[in-house]
Amino acid sequence: MALPLTTDQPDRTAPPAAREVARTFVVSRLGSLFALLPLGVWTVGHLWNQLAAYDGGPAWQSSVTAHSSDASTALTMTVVLVPLLWHTVWGIGRMFRTRGSSARYFGSLRYWLQRASAVGLLLFLGAHLWLAWAQPRFVEGHAETFADISHEMHFHTPTLLVYVLGILAIAYHLANGVWSFFTMGWGIAVSKSAIKWFERLAIVVFLFLLAIGWAAVYGLYSGAT
Repeated sequence: MALPLTTDQPDRTAPPAAREVARTFVVSRLGSLFALLPLGVWTVGHLWNQLAAYDGGPAWQSSVTAHSSDASTALTMTVVLVPLLWHTVWGIGRMFRTRGSSARYFGSLRYWLQRASAVGLLLFLGAHLWLAWAQPRFVEGHAETFADISHEMHFHTPTLLVYVLGILAIAYHLANGVWSFFTMGWGIAVSKSAIKWFERLAIVVFLFLLAIGWAAVYGLYSGAT
């Protein structure tokens, strides 16, 4: 039996292999899932814990930076950093693969705002992880103190502005992520009424996160001595 002739170059007109389709599907779903669980849930808790700034330095440090053991620190960072890294790599790849939104008006605006918030959030988290976590713990040998962060918030305007804008990016990116997770991501909401309901939920999530985030920033700002 004669074998079919082949070339070194793949046939670009042929549909993707089933294995590649399955891999892309799984990676996409995991990227969406890790953004919400556990990363999104942890982010909400982290912002909420920042409100301890209103109770003073010791309460804030106990709520935000204190860990019962090195194992607890390692577990927390694993739960946060591994999903964050996965979602970041997946998100960057997705941004380069997509060329724009075919939606009109609000849908197109939401598409570009989500990507703008992703870029801003990536820069903010890079600076935040280094200045608030890695540098204090691994260079200075201690967790970040309330006195340090509140002093920077109050007396260094660029730090204050970065946190204000960073919270805005977090609130929008996560709120819109909730909507896309249940609609486009996992297809849980498919009817027009369900999609509209999740749009309203996303607005509530956005306002809630923005309120507690900016309240926490003000609490740190006002706690400086």
